[in-house]
Amino acid sequence: MVNGIERPLDVLNNAKGKEVLVQLKNNRQMVGTLLAFDIHINVVLDNAKEMLDDETKRNVGLTFLRGDTIIFISPASVSK
Repeated sequence: MVNGIERPLDVLNNAKGKEVLVQLKNNRQMVGTLLAFDIHINVVLDNAKEMLDDETKRNVGLTFLRGDTIIFISPASVSK
């Protein structure tokens, strides 16, 4: 056990309320505050921004991302 993480979803539990980077299948990246997720890795982000080349492409605010469109979620975001 490292940092209290025993199961994969523990990473998301620890990231709740924090900014995360989400890589999507369509080569898009979203950055926002993780509000909620479920066992299908459907996620809700607040203050979400679509990123392109490490810059904000557009602000989308509160958004829902379907789990089957997500490649990875990183608690350590690279937003600027």
